[in-house]
Amino acid sequence: MQVLAPHPRPCAATPVAVPAARRQRGFTLIELMVVLAIIGVLAALIVPNVLGRADDARITAARTDVGNVMQALKLYKLDNQRFPTTEQGLNALILKPTTEPVPGNWKPYLDKLPSDPWGRPYQYLNPGIKGEVDVLSFGADGQAGGEGNNADIGSWQ
Repeated sequence: MQVLAPHPRPCAATPVAVPAARRQRGFTLIELMVVLAIIGVLAALIVPNVLGRADDARITAARTDVGNVMQALKLYKLDNQRFPTTEQGLNALILKPTTEPVPGNWKPYLDKLPSDPWGRPYQYLNPGIKGEVDVLSFGADGQAGGEGNNADIGSWQ
C-alpha cells in the first residue's frame, strides 16, 4: 500500500503571490464620476419637490391657526355678546380686557396666542374688511397683499 503525501495548501502563514492589481482596492475615476452623476440626477429630481413642501406646510399651518383663533373668537362672542374691539385685540382671548367694553362673562379662550409660521403675530380687525371680524397673516413677505407664498392668509378663506 502506498501512502500519498498531503497536497500542500496555502494557509494563513504561507505567503501567496497575488497580482499587484488585485491587492490595491479602490474606485476608479470613472466609477466615481458615474456615482456622482447619478446622485446629481436624483438631487435634481427630488430637491425641488421637497423645498416646495415647506412653503405649503407653512401655509397650511397658518390656515389652521387662523381657524383655531376664529373658533376662540366665536366662543368669546357667545359668552360676551360681542367680539373684542380692535384695540383689545387677540390678547382678549388670553387676558381679560380692562378697556371698554369690559366683558362681563370672560374666561380664558386660548392658552397662548400663536405666531404665524413666519414668526409674526396674527392681525385682527374688528370690524373686518372681508367679514364681521378678520384674523390674518400677511404671508411670507409680511406685507399686505401678494401672490403665492406672499399672499395673505385670512379667516375669509
